[in-house]
Amino acid sequence: MTDRIEVAATELRPLLEEFIMWARANAPGSDPELVGPAALWHRLAFSQDLGTWKRADLRNLLLDRMPKVVEDPDAAADGMLPAVDAYLTFLSQTGRLAKGSDSLADLQAELDDVEDEFVDLMEEMLDDSEGDDEAEAAESGDLGDFEPFADELADLDTIRLRPDAELAAAAREVPLVAKARDLAVWVGSGRRVGEDTLLTDAEVEEALRATGLPRPETDGPIAEAVPQLWNIWNLAVDLEFLEPGEAGTVAVQDDTSEWPFDDDEDVLDAWMLGLHSVDYGDPELEDDDLTMALAGLTRGLLVRLLLAGGSRDLGELSRDLAEAAAELDELGADAWEAAGDPVASAVEWLTGYGMVELDDGTLRLTPLGIEGVIHLVDDADIEVDARPAIESMSAHELLALSAELPEEEADAEFAAWMRLREPAKAAEELLDAAAEDESDALIRVQAASVVGTLGEAAVPAWQAALKQSSLRPYAATQLSQLGVEGAPEPTTDDTHWLILDMWTISAGLGRSEFVSSLRDIGPDMVNSLLEVIWKIPHAHVEELLDLISQVHPDKQVAKAARRALFKARSA
Repeated sequence: MTDRIEVAATELRPLLEEFIMWARANAPGSDPELVGPAALWHRLAFSQDLGTWKRADLRNLLLDRMPKVVEDPDAAADGMLPAVDAYLTFLSQTGRLAKGSDSLADLQAELDDVEDEFVDLMEEMLDDSEGDDEAEAAESGDLGDFEPFADELADLDTIRLRPDAELAAAAREVPLVAKARDLAVWVGSGRRVGEDTLLTDAEVEEALRATGLPRPETDGPIAEAVPQLWNIWNLAVDLEFLEPGEAGTVAVQDDTSEWPFDDDEDVLDAWMLGLHSVDYGDPELEDDDLTMALAGLTRGLLVRLLLAGGSRDLGELSRDLAEAAAELDELGADAWEAAGDPVASAVEWLTGYGMVELDDGTLRLTPLGIEGVIHLVDDADIEVDARPAIESMSAHELLALSAELPEEEADAEFAAWMRLREPAKAAEELLDAAAEDESDALIRVQAASVVGTLGEAAVPAWQAALKQSSLRPYAATQLSQLGVEGAPEPTTDDTHWLILDMWTISAGLGRSEFVSSLRDIGPDMVNSLLEVIWKIPHAHVEELLDLISQVHPDKQVAKAARRALFKARSA
């Protein structure tokens, strides 16, 4: 069955990818991802032909098959039927609804008929799982869950992240990474490990010396009294300093001894690999239930520091976490008491990983710590407004960020960035960034717009941009407007390129915006453009012609777009 699913999924992938593009302009309110499971099981259970759809099959698919395979009943209840409707419309409009299928109108009528039953089935699934989810949530009781803080995190003021060079310099000094390196180098190549304990007591003694850890006083096996060593061992695995070998062996990676690496990017990549080791800061108690009651303590500490602006009184923070543990788990208070000072192990590990520093009773996040917490929050799919420091932001980062911001905020970012550069240098960096990806019209238009405000200072950058096919139309236009001697006059092709860029941006805003932009031009002008614009070697010309053929309300224009698309594909 697995092989059949893989084959069917491979057959479907190109069609679904094209549907996703179509849906952006034609059905922006639908969720194309919900179509995947329905289309896959239709192919597996009802029709070898991807384009053959029958009313009876559609009913069986939605009422019999989907309840067995759907992963999110809530999302399916809200969006599955509109998504399938959009998919069937796509098949019909693009000529992919095969002969022998029921008509689109009949299929849509069936969707209407089964809607109430389908939604009822999804709600029953939700009711059945609700009790299990509540029990699971009650059992998990994780102090490190960021979700309860999502609204507070979203409301934080903009957080500025430090330059990579500064962060890499700090990461090179992290003690725990150095200990993990030393342990991995001591392990060497092909060290055999045991099944009950990784290392013998004699080897543990050697490993403690290699990492600079103290030997504990214990009457039992030493391997059972060195949790810090095993945390560092696990960190070495996370950092990819250690890797499993054959026949029960582990081995050091070839470049481990070179830590700290010379390249800043390599340093930060390695540090990020070990970021989830923050969980090793959670206290470990003899009673497993008590240990679980304090699970996530280190993450809980980190998110509270971030929400407090990066620093808090340690005693106050400890009391806050103790109250949270007691509220979250009935064993929380007992676990806290049994641990003595459970926050101490979290602070120790985070200090060793370079994320916090303690000064006269105040615990604060380091720049490296802020970077790490932001990554953890992002991993949890929670939004927080974090941006690179203005002084370290590249031109491309600035352009990409500004595309997502309201106009006033974007203008403020540009102004702050420009203040740090001479106008000629700023123009050069922005146009170089715009030339990186010829398919990114939005970045290109933004860059041209900003550089266009710099006047004569930008002339050298514009002259250099004439060599880039994607920027030449902008450069020729600006140089002509500035009256630069010897500058080429903009050509008709340049004008057509600018129009294609504008259409690309408009299409990205949704179907209604795109249709509105075409109406503003008028059908006669669009028809005239379609006769010639297909010749322009623009990254999105075929995609735009296809879209015009599907959405333009004037049938003659849609027909002309189809002819132009055929010419573009044949060229």
